[in-house]
Parts: sequence; C-alpha cells; structure tokens
Amino acid sequence: MSSRSTKSRTIKPQTVISTIGSIAAAAMVIRSLSREYLPPEFRDYMYLGFRNFLNKFSTQLTMVIYEHEGFHDNEIYTATQLYLADRISPDIHRLKVTKKPNDQHINVAMEINEEYTDVYEGVKFSWSLVTKKRPTKEFYTHDENGRSTRTDLLSLQLTFHWKHKDMALNNYLPFIINYAKTKNQNVKTLKLFTLEKKANYTRYHAWTSVNLDHPATFETVVMDSGMKEMVMEDLDRFLERREYYRKVGKAWKRGYLLYGPPGTGKSSLIAAMANYLNFDIYDLELTDIKSNSELRRLLVTTANRSILVVEDIDCSVELHDRKEVEAEKAVARTSSKLRSSDEERTKVTLSGFLNFIDGLWSSCGDERIIIFTTNRKDKLDPALIRPGRMDVQIHMSYCTPSGFRLLASNYLSITEHYHFEEIEKLLSEVQVTPAEVAEQLLKDDDPNIALGGLIEFFHVKRKKIEEAKARLKEEEMAA
Repeated sequence: MSSRSTKSRTIKPQTVISTIGSIAAAAMVIRSLSREYLPPEFRDYMYLGFRNFLNKFSTQLTMVIYEHEGFHDNEIYTATQLYLADRISPDIHRLKVTKKPNDQHINVAMEINEEYTDVYEGVKFSWSLVTKKRPTKEFYTHDENGRSTRTDLLSLQLTFHWKHKDMALNNYLPFIINYAKTKNQNVKTLKLFTLEKKANYTRYHAWTSVNLDHPATFETVVMDSGMKEMVMEDLDRFLERREYYRKVGKAWKRGYLLYGPPGTGKSSLIAAMANYLNFDIYDLELTDIKSNSELRRLLVTTANRSILVVEDIDCSVELHDRKEVEAEKAVARTSSKLRSSDEERTKVTLSGFLNFIDGLWSSCGDERIIIFTTNRKDKLDPALIRPGRMDVQIHMSYCTPSGFRLLASNYLSITEHYHFEEIEKLLSEVQVTPAEVAEQLLKDDDPNIALGGLIEFFHVKRKKIEEAKARLKEEEMAA
C-alpha cells in the first residue's frame, strides 16, 4: 500500500503536466483553425465573449487614454506623460529620452510596454504605455515637421480597483491635468506659430513653430506709462475672470486693436504681452487663406492660452469697409474678366471672420487673446471694431519725451544729459517714431555721439518735410 501511494503521488505531477500540454496543443490547433476558417467578425465576437467572461471574475477596471483625438492631441495623455516623467522610479528600467533642436532641456518619458504604479490618496493606480499597429495615416502636428505619418497608435492604460472609478475621474485625472498645466507654465518655451503650406499635393496650410525669444517686456516697450499700466491690469483681470465669462455667457477671450503709423512699437507690445502672460503667438496671414472653412480649421487647432495676431488687417482686401466691397462686387458682375479675377482672390469674408471672433466658433477654445494691428484705423469696417469685438483699442503714437527717455535709458543707460532738453523740444516740432529714435541711438555707445546724431537726424527730417510741403504747394498753385 505504501509503495502504491508513493507511486500515485509521483504520477500526479506528470499527469498534470501532460494534461496542460494537451490543453495547450488543443488551444493552438483551435486557434490555427479559427484563423484559417472563421471570419474575422466571428473571431472578434468570440474573443469579446471570452474576455467578458473573464472580466466577471476580475475586480480591476482599465481606462484607455489614446494619444490623439481627431485633429487634436488628447490633453489627458499629454498631461499624464508629463506627470509620470517626474515620477521615474527604480521600478522602471527603460525610458524614452528625446530632445528637439530648439528645446533647452532633455525630455524623459515612459517607454512602450513599461509599467508604473502610482499611489494617490492611498489608492494604487497602475499605468502602462502600449501601442498597436494601424493603417498608415497622416495627421498634422504643431511641431517643426508640421505633418507626420504614423502606423502605430499609442495609448496609456490606467488600471485600478473598480470601486475607485469615481475617484479616478473626479479627483485623480483632474489632479494630473492641473499638475501638468502648472509645470508647463513654469518650464514653457514660448513658441511663434506661422502658416506653412505643406506638400504640393495638398492645398491646406498647417501651423509650424519656432522658439519665440523676443526680449520685449513692459519695462522696455515704449508707450505712455498710464496706457502701459492699463494694459497690464486688463490682462491680469482677464486671466482671473474665467467663471465670470461663463456666468455672463461670453467666450473667454479678449480683443485688442493696436493702431498707429509703422515703427511705433506694435510688434514689440505684442511680444511684451506674450512674455507677460507666457502665451504662445499664432501669426495669421489672412491673404494666405483660401476659404472660410480653411480659416475655421486653422483657428480651432490653435491652443488655449495663446495670442492670435492678425497684422496689418487693413491690407486684407475682403475685410475692408463693406461699402467698398459691395462696389467692387457690382463692377465684377458686369465683366466676366473681373468675375474670373475675383474667384482667384481669397474667399475669406468679413462675416466668416467675425463668426470666429464673436459667433458660435468663438467658443472653440478658452483663455485667448486676439490682436489686430493696422496703420489705418479709418479703413476698417465699423463692424470689425465695434464694442464687444475689439475690447481695448490702443493708439501707438509717435515718440514722446517720456518715450525718448525710456529709449535713452534702455540703449545708452543714461537718465539725464544736456542734450535732453533740445531733443524734447524737437520732438514737439517733428514727428518721429520710436523705431527711428532707436535706430539713431544704436549707432554709437557714446551718449554724446549718439544724441548728437539724433539731433542731426531731426534737422534733416524737418528739412525734408519742409521741402515736401513746398513742392506740394507749388503743384497746387500750378494746378
């Protein structure tokens, strides 16, 4: 009996191994036959049923967060990548390390098929990065390449006990998003986005970016000190009023119109606003856009917390005074040649553009600044600059005595000089722009030489103005 018992005990493990092997072999045969003879839809149905059967015995819930959602990046995916990068632990043995040419630091992220367990308020949340193949697909990005072709679909998978689902949705994921926003603001490199037409086989434009290293600040920009303080206070108030905008039913955006002659510092003020807010800039050239639909597509892909700039809007033909546009259309209707020419021109209309400023499309995005610049405010359609569209209108004037003193301090590091009184008197007699004054101050580091050259510049310009007036008077008399 003892020997039989011992023999039975030694046989049992072998029997188990043999049984497992048989089951595995049978499973492989079934799998091979199913792949060869069963339709893909039926296989997927069987797999789904088997997975649902196993899930009944599991207490774990898995959330899948894909990298992209349509044309847009998935904010949760991007935020989580940034969040996990700061929580690298010895448990992770493989990391993804990248650095673009314009980046100032090395970026570290979780590599594919790696896992990390995070603890939030005593609850364990397990993260893993997975990928699966898909048909080749083109999509547009905001990086230097603009357009990329991808065959892999990246996703982050978050696994936890199912009873913590509400905590994950209402607390944990919002915590990660807020963490990423804070970090982005602290380490963000400002970008300047411009339009670039992609490959020849497509007629669409896409945003492409470069680092924005403009040094302008509100301390260095030349404008009236009272106006400067007003702009800063207006920007601060705008950032703090998200709930107020929502309460009154208004899109969270702010419109500025900067008008004045060339060289008065409009571009410098825009750069100062971007540096002050830590907002990226999107420079929109309306003459490159061919239709209202393309305009909408581009505008909805701009990021939140950004500044949209439309420079020299008075030069955009279709945004001129509507009376002029109607007159042009009336003439075009009488001539087939003019009709053909009109079709070739840009089809971005005033109504299409205004619909994004304060129409239904204005709600596609939050915390945005829209800035128009123009040299000729009187040429703009009144509908474009009415209250509610351009909230703040700033006149960028010719150089004033206070503006000159700021330029002298910035360029020559002086606050007083015996030439100041004469220069300030000349400023009241001859209109010059801050750009013209800055150009003269740049010519020499010696204040005596630089300011002497500026005085000479005033005299030369005044003489040219007087000569131009004399010629005009002679022409009028001759006429």
